[in-house]
Amino acid sequence: MDDVSRELGISKKTLYQHVKDKTELVEGVVDMEIERHTEIFGKIFNNQYNAIEELFEVQKVNNQMIKDHNPSQMYDLKKYYPEQFEKVVKARRNVIYNNILNNIIKGKTEGLYRAELNNELIAKLHLLRIENAFDTDIFTLEEITSNQLFYEIFVYHIRGISTRQGIEFLEKKIKETENNQINS
Repeated sequence: MDDVSRELGISKKTLYQHVKDKTELVEGVVDMEIERHTEIFGKIFNNQYNAIEELFEVQKVNNQMIKDHNPSQMYDLKKYYPEQFEKVVKARRNVIYNNILNNIIKGKTEGLYRAELNNELIAKLHLLRIENAFDTDIFTLEEITSNQLFYEIFVYHIRGISTRQGIEFLEKKIKETENNQINS
């Protein structure tokens, strides 16, 4: 609390007028971060993108989040505030699962994804794939924090669920993205 009050430029007494203790402060920060991430992804999925374009936008946001991610924060949260850690994990799973599920439904409606897909099962499989990329020693820290790993997971997922029309659109988007990176 000394560090927090010093960083905010206020006294500990003033800080304690706003929060009861360190646990309440951590809870507030966790709630704020969950709300922020939900809002960020909500803006993507409430836009006028088609299902594949949505996933390209998600990929951009994920790349930035991976760059900004500090693994020690989650380690400390798990170690010192396990209830808050579980809250973060559940909220993240819920947001990711629901966004994947809605994206699959949208993609089917648009004719970009295969009609015979089991929506819930595919959403859970993709969520599992994303989570396990972080929770394994198969990938190095450099691979996990690079844009390439999640880009490959993302393209792999889209190719697996797409119709011919969806794959054609994907190929077009990949070329556009590569051209934009070359011209940047």
